[in-house]
Amino acid sequence: MEAQAVIPSKQDWKAPIPHDEEMYRWRHRVEKYFSKIKDFRAVNTRYDKTDIRFVATVNLAASIIVMR
Repeated sequence: MEAQAVIPSKQDWKAPIPHDEEMYRWRHRVEKYFSKIKDFRAVNTRYDKTDIRFVATVNLAASIIVMR
């Protein structure tokens, strides 16, 4: 399976690499989501010792983001 370019190449390149614009939109949304989640200190520093508590903290942060 070959890798496909998702991030567009710079505009000043002589031969621009074709990319999938729809996939780039989804990639950007996912990156924005993780950026918002990491704004919460407990998620960013991972204070929780167990995986279950960490997932609960991420879910709580996601709920707060949706309610904003």
